[in-house]
Amino acid sequence: MPPSSLILSRRDLEFLLHEWLDVESLLERPQYAEHSRETFDAVLELAERIATEHFAPHNRTADENEPRMVDGRVELIPEVSRALKVFADAGLMAGEFDEQFGGMQLPHVVGQAVFAWFKAANVGTAAYPFLTMANARLLLAHGSREQIDTYVGPMVEGRWFGTMALSEPQAGSSLADITTRAERQDDGTYRLTGNKMWISAGDHELTENIVHLVLAKVPGGPPGVKGISLFVVPKFLVRDDGSLGERNDVVLAGLNHKMGYRGTTNTLLNFGEGVHTPGGRAGAVGHLVGEEHRGLTYMFHMMNEARIGVGMGATALGYTGYLHALEYARTRTQGRPPTDRNPSAPPVPIIEHTDVRRMLLAAKSYVEGGLALGLYCARLVDEEQTAGSEADRARAHLLLEMLTPIAKAWPSQWGPVADDLAIQVHGGYGYTRDYPVEQFYRDNRLNPIHEGTNGIQALDLLGRKVVMQDGAGLRLLAGTIAATTARAAGTDWAGFAVDLDAAVDRLTRVTATLWGVGDPAVTLANASAYLEAAGHVVVAWLWLEQALATAGRTSDFHEGKRAAARYFARYELPTVHTRLDLLESLDRTVLDLPESWL
Repeated sequence: MPPSSLILSRRDLEFLLHEWLDVESLLERPQYAEHSRETFDAVLELAERIATEHFAPHNRTADENEPRMVDGRVELIPEVSRALKVFADAGLMAGEFDEQFGGMQLPHVVGQAVFAWFKAANVGTAAYPFLTMANARLLLAHGSREQIDTYVGPMVEGRWFGTMALSEPQAGSSLADITTRAERQDDGTYRLTGNKMWISAGDHELTENIVHLVLAKVPGGPPGVKGISLFVVPKFLVRDDGSLGERNDVVLAGLNHKMGYRGTTNTLLNFGEGVHTPGGRAGAVGHLVGEEHRGLTYMFHMMNEARIGVGMGATALGYTGYLHALEYARTRTQGRPPTDRNPSAPPVPIIEHTDVRRMLLAAKSYVEGGLALGLYCARLVDEEQTAGSEADRARAHLLLEMLTPIAKAWPSQWGPVADDLAIQVHGGYGYTRDYPVEQFYRDNRLNPIHEGTNGIQALDLLGRKVVMQDGAGLRLLAGTIAATTARAAGTDWAGFAVDLDAAVDRLTRVTATLWGVGDPAVTLANASAYLEAAGHVVVAWLWLEQALATAGRTSDFHEGKRAAARYFARYELPTVHTRLDLLESLDRTVLDLPESWL
């Protein structure tokens, strides 16, 4: 039977949330006590309907009619604004926020499942609320009471949108080298001057105001990242009564023209150019968040959320590509089985060809594994925030810290592979604009780049996370996986568990070898291989978890889960050892490569 939706699988979300992660157990906590399974399912059904009716229909249109800069303003197709109004009016912008801010107080894991529908349906339009919700959560965590009262409410209502402005033309991901300055003023505000590059949703006419969270350096501060501060810089200044005042000195200098993800404006912004002069003075008016020189610490609150969200977006794009390929393979007829040499026999649906089934099963293992990873991390956020004991909250926090670079990078690597396979299943048609899978691939290609490239995630994992607290995060991850493999003993999955235990043990030993060499350059030279190995170990563990959750169930859906788990165990998990062989050898091929040889 064809899937009920080509955007995402509601059945898979139901399995992950209810049969595996047991989100109903969260209802026992005061934060979520007003909810029920029925309310969770109702919000998910609402998300599917709005994503299907208002986001998906203009996905191709937005790709073919990317944002334009006309007379210093951004022009977008009108469908973007209409879809976002439906989204906000339905209360989905406020879904995870507390009731005092007009929110539904949904668990984070449910909120992430809800938002996955929109990323899969139209990632370009979905980026505007995605960034806004992360912006509002950062201010709730680190902003002053006045900043929360001024900015959070309008963003949660969808009247204002938010951004994060980190990168600069000359700095990129190297935030230590940013040059945007923030000068203290006598009235307690700051005046910012500088340029910011690659700012998603940095300018548009979709909302009354745009709330920029901007990294800048206050003169006299320490060098490097220790001198970075964080500022709220609205496009329009806000009066004491909440109404909008004069235009701030933030100017759209240009739009970047992207390979994919075209529905989201991507901007170069100039701060303090003097085009607008609030109060008769040049310089963008900014309000310090928290304390001076702690800006990067605060911004990581938003960046870490964004990194997990990027991984979810990569999974969602891979997932919709997989579903489109699956439908195509079931309906496209071509060729005959190798056992039937009768040329007059009718051609068969291509899904009957073994290699097509291989590609579909591979893609299924990547996207369903990635979705499990993203929702597991979202469930850890709920544990971190609402678990009954401090020990449980601390455990969830440590495990989430350990998994965040993997949750961003693994789906960002393998989600595009799923879309690549979707193109391959379509054959020549997939390489044309007549079918949507080529756009899914182009859109997904951004995910290994933004919110910290996968190479940066690799350095974070091997250079920081596995050694933090004297290796406590890695030990916790290994112990958590061991608890799963112990449950698999005596089941049909015992062999998978043995192989997984061996991979975890070897990953731990190779980690010790890498850090025992005493030379950080050698240790980190092949960090990307380490990230790939660790990511595959983690996703193999989550496939074992899913396989165990299917026990006693014999539907086609559950059989499909078991088939994907077997695929990952037999085709993917063994590749971990090739990467670990390289790491264990302390290979210097790349480290010792002179530039002149390239």
